[in-house]
Amino acid sequence: MNMNAFQGSWEIIETEMWDKKDLDMTETAYILFDGATGNFHFLCVDGQMEVEYTDERAEFSWTGHDENDPACGRGWAVVDEGKLHGKIYFHHSDDFTFIATKM
Repeated sequence: MNMNAFQGSWEIIETEMWDKKDLDMTETAYILFDGATGNFHFLCVDGQMEVEYTDERAEFSWTGHDENDPACGRGWAVVDEGKLHGKIYFHHSDDFTFIATKM
């Protein structure tokens, strides 16, 4: 799989920690891949990503904010049957899996 499979905006539709209405608290929850960079938003969390692609997955580190507090971490994603499946980690804090569909 090449990086083109990941490119574009994906709506985060499901996580193991939060309901969809919570994810969309301030705007529609999403993750965006744009080559070697990207960003995401859910709840009150914004992150800017640096992305590397392997044969099967996208791996990223991120920095951003959780409400007004600085936050950072890492994550990964794979495309399986037209959906994006992945995991986002907060440094020294929570992690969660997610499922997203192409916007």
